[in-house]
Amino acid sequence: MLRAHTVAQVRAAEAELLAVLPDGALMARAAAGLATGLAERLGRTYGARVLLLLGPGDNGGDALHAGALLARRGAQVWGLALAPAVHPAGLAALHAAGGRLVELDEAVALGADLVVDGIVGIGGRPGLRPDAAAALEALAGIPVVAVDVPSGVDVDSGELDGPHVRAEETWTFGTHKVAHLVDPAAAAAGRVRLVDLGLALPEPEVCALEAEDVARLLPRPDAAAHKYSRGVVGVRAGSATYAGAAVLCVRGALSGLAGMVRYVGPEAVGRQVRSTCPEVVGDGRVQAWVVGPGSDDQAGPALAAALADQVPVVVDADALAHLTPSASGARLVLTPHAGELATLLGVARPEVEAAPLRHAREAARTLHATVLLKGRRTLVADPSGAVRVNTTGTPWLATAGAGDVLAGVVGALLASGLSGLDAASVGAWLHGRAAELAGAGGPLRAGDVAGAVGPAVNEVLALVGE
Repeated sequence: MLRAHTVAQVRAAEAELLAVLPDGALMARAAAGLATGLAERLGRTYGARVLLLLGPGDNGGDALHAGALLARRGAQVWGLALAPAVHPAGLAALHAAGGRLVELDEAVALGADLVVDGIVGIGGRPGLRPDAAAALEALAGIPVVAVDVPSGVDVDSGELDGPHVRAEETWTFGTHKVAHLVDPAAAAAGRVRLVDLGLALPEPEVCALEAEDVARLLPRPDAAAHKYSRGVVGVRAGSATYAGAAVLCVRGALSGLAGMVRYVGPEAVGRQVRSTCPEVVGDGRVQAWVVGPGSDDQAGPALAAALADQVPVVVDADALAHLTPSASGARLVLTPHAGELATLLGVARPEVEAAPLRHAREAARTLHATVLLKGRRTLVADPSGAVRVNTTGTPWLATAGAGDVLAGVVGALLASGLSGLDAASVGAWLHGRAAELAGAGGPLRAGDVAGAVGPAVNEVLALVGE
């Protein structure tokens, strides 16, 4: 599991380790890992041209010490100071290795192969000073590797406020930070690589499932299992206008993660569902409901009927508009996109897109529900404050009907007995991985994703020998 810690948690762990290490040892570990990563990114060291952007703190020190290591291996390394003074020991190390400081005009003329962002670290505020922003603009087009975090992002929230670094790669130290996982800052971090510093860290509130975690959480039938013991999921979806949404939702629910799927909805839609999915049966007892995909003006009655059964309910699409305070306390999993969450919270969509973590948490707390906020980095927020970030998927997944499939997958996992947090986060992971398998890096349709959920499950089960 990828764990993302706050600045305060990292600082406390670093202080504990610094108390028992010799002076400079922790920075030396970080710099050695960073230098290895930079050499890997460059593809060579001898003759490579590296420009360090340097702020006043330890982040600049990490960059300087790493630059000195590269210079000793034959790289040409220059530093551009973006503060009145930079880390003195780091600068001495760079000078001793043959590197030097340059001004911006010379830095541009030198034509570096790689820019290293050592402007500000995890203690920095969102946004960049004008001189730093101007330097980045002048050096546009050269690949950037960030030291610890991209300078200018809000480390604990993943939010942005003003100019910031956009890195192709970020080498972080000790642990992932929230900004590495949560958009929009995560998009600015590029590929994130971790240098282990040996920090003793507490359990974080933000994390991301990996394949092994999904394999551990997936429900497995035992030798005595039957279709009812494996869970029955009901789907109330579709309308004359959006019959396909019901079909796709049912196909997601039929991913093999539950024992039976029931469909309740308009008869004409039901005929289409059953002609496509002959395994589906009609109304009856269920362990979880999925309500809302394509339901149109029937979403309100459908949600009321599902809530009356007092079982967990996935509330998607049209049904989200019919949530009332009386639904609080029910075991709900809400699956909005940014616009739908904005409506639920009474804010503008751009506000949610600018601060998805904050708004997902607020919705989970105020609505007493698990909230799956769909996006490039889907967030699953629990009323307890715990958040899981989904890192699987592909931009091609932004296609009509994909959310209907996701709702069905999550509903099946709920019916099988998983908690809201586990069902939503495992469902999002499998949905994203299914898209990767189905598209193979290219275009896909929602139906392709539904068909690839089973192979995605088989893939993770193979990790544990099942």
